[in-house]
Amino acid sequence: MIAIINAKIVTVTNGTIEKGALLVEDGKIKAYGADIQIPEGAEIIDAKGGWLTPGLIDVHTHISTFNEPNTMPGLQNDGNEGSSPITPEIRGLDALNPHDPAIENVRKAGFTTCYTGPGSANLIGGSGLTFKLRGNDPEEMEIPGHRHMKFALGENPKRFYGSKGKAPWTRMASGAMIRKQLILAQHYSDALLAYEKGEGEKPKYDFQLEALVPVVRGEMKARIHAHRADDILTAIRIGTEFNLDYSIEHCTEGYKIIKELQAVKADVILGPLMTGTAKMEIWGGKKENPGILNAAGDINVMLTADSQSATAMLPVHIGICMAHGLKEQDAFEGVTIRSAKFLGIDDKVGSIEVGKDADIAIFDGHPFCNFTRCKLTMIDGVVYHNTL
Repeated sequence: MIAIINAKIVTVTNGTIEKGALLVEDGKIKAYGADIQIPEGAEIIDAKGGWLTPGLIDVHTHISTFNEPNTMPGLQNDGNEGSSPITPEIRGLDALNPHDPAIENVRKAGFTTCYTGPGSANLIGGSGLTFKLRGNDPEEMEIPGHRHMKFALGENPKRFYGSKGKAPWTRMASGAMIRKQLILAQHYSDALLAYEKGEGEKPKYDFQLEALVPVVRGEMKARIHAHRADDILTAIRIGTEFNLDYSIEHCTEGYKIIKELQAVKADVILGPLMTGTAKMEIWGGKKENPGILNAAGDINVMLTADSQSATAMLPVHIGICMAHGLKEQDAFEGVTIRSAKFLGIDDKVGSIEVGKDADIAIFDGHPFCNFTRCKLTMIDGVVYHNTL
């Protein structure tokens, strides 16, 4: 048994304990509180007054799919399959390198679970995966049953393919091509269901459409990249037309269309939070966006760095957004319990609760302050980083 003592415990879901202890046994949280009896023979970890939080979760990264160290200039990294704008059959699992430097770098910053997947060059880019930041085998690292499908709108697909003289050149073509593929997937899914009922012949196997069947059936989330307000509205339109279980990724100009986001009770993953004006579609970015959308209500807001190793900087970026109106509770929830619920793993992680996985981070100050350092990271009761 491990006993962590002298900790300020941020449970996220049940308040904060100013000076408490937490017990870990068999990889799970056994007990926590202000008056915990420390069992004889327990291994003691002294938090020295540090902030103990659930392991942080970034729900939108490109760890390992965008390789680090990156490929040589002029060569394609693994993040975008640039051979076609429609590649739903691609699986992020096949690009996950357990020894990618980003995994250790991000873990040392207090992150214990991440989601990673393809980039946004393609209209339909393939599936990503939810994984813990430990292990030597991608299948061992993955939390099974929580893959999502990447979609993208806006400048990236039309720039990537339009510059090659290929569709989509325009936002109109982007919408049309996504719709066409979803309609084909619906027909394929309907034919499969009819065959299972003994009605008609089994459709000819189609690898691409097979990957989209759970999406059109609402069994797999559609993660739709959209920065600009008009692209966000297109994402909502497509999501509604096809009755998708979808999220808005980035939502940079979400503050411009609050009522529309509220109307669909949107799942919104905000980030990167600190960007310049490198791309036209992010000129409207505001540090106030997270605070505004959280305050509006009826919008499920999560926070991301949208990066690889730079995911480690997300806590600092969150702190800057707190200086621009983001409330502390919303900040904590945005990288813990809300992300866990969105990924469907809140029974395991995302808050300090008895019986959950012992995925824990300890910081020597407020976790979202730029003067703070993560001193310890524990995953499933195993300490991977400790400088206490």
